[in-house]
Parts: sequence; structure tokens; C-alpha cells
Amino acid sequence: MGRHIWIAARLAVVTLLVFGVLYPLAMTCIAQAAFPRQANGSIVRLQGHAVGSELIGQPFTGRKYFHPRPSAAGGGYDACSSGGSNLGPSSRALADAVENRAALAMRQNPELARGRIPVDMVTASGSGLDPDISPANACAQVPRVARARGISEAVVRRLVEECTVRRTAGFLGEPRLNVLRINEALDSMRGQRR
Repeated sequence: MGRHIWIAARLAVVTLLVFGVLYPLAMTCIAQAAFPRQANGSIVRLQGHAVGSELIGQPFTGRKYFHPRPSAAGGGYDACSSGGSNLGPSSRALADAVENRAALAMRQNPELARGRIPVDMVTASGSGLDPDISPANACAQVPRVARARGISEAVVRRLVEECTVRRTAGFLGEPRLNVLRINEALDSMRGQRR
């Protein structure tokens, strides 16, 4: 009996070392060598200061910025409380939340027609931390952003087109815009009126 316990203990220690120390260390080294920016959180820096991550949504509320999709994570974009609302399609609470978000979207973007609100403008993502919006969502916000910045809608639409990430390999995922990246690009534009 003692011999079996000794073998099991040695196997447990070896397994712990291999899969708890060596394997994670090897994967970390490979990730740091092959993809250092992604392995370190895809941090976006502006003038040497970290302003966010491409991977985690954050609230932008100013009229001159593109707004992200709503968040159900904690009080909103709380990475410690990542998750959706878990409300189903028959939920009255979900219907009320979507109705309230639609009313807010129409107040913020008066050009929106009631039946033309992009779905990701009024629904939260599964994680509540989605950093991307659809091109339709971005286009719906163009008039507000252009007006608030005093630039033409054509310039902002061109920026939306430039910042749109296409489907990976032509068929994986959906076209999307990273809200932090497009807002960063807007802030870097100086003197472009036309």
C-alpha cells in the first residue's frame, strides 16, 4: 500500500511540474517571442501613455466620439464582472432595456429612424466588454460625430471605411470597427474640415 502512495505522490508532483510550471512557462515564452503585443494585452498607447486595450471595450460618452455597444458587465465595462445580462428574448426586462437604449440612441443621433437602429447599438455583447461595433452602428453615429467635431460627414465616413476590419480570410467573423482605435484616429486628425 505504501508503495502505491509513493508512486501516486511522485506522479502528482511530476504532473504538477510539467503541466503547472513547464507548459505554461513554455507557452508564455513562445507567445512573448511570436506575438509580444498581443501577449501583453494589446495595449494602445498615446504619447507614451496607456489609454486602453484593443481587446476590452470602454465607455465613450462624448458627442465627438463613437460610442461602443452597451455593456451588461457590472456597472458597465467592468472587467471584474464580465458577462451578459442572461436575459432571454421573452424577458420584459430585456425588452425595456432595449427600448430605453433605442430612445437614447435616437436622442443622441437624431438622424436615426425608429426602424433603422443597428442591433448592436441597443444590445449588449455576451461578455459586456466587446471593443468593436458594426459598420452600420458606426455609420449611424457619423452625423453626430461630424457635427460635434465641425468636420464634414464625408471625412468621418472615409475614416469609418479606413478603420473597418474585414472578415478574416474573407469568410470568418463579421466586418467591425474597434471603438478605441477609431476614436484615437479622430483625435489625431487636425484641421481636416473637408
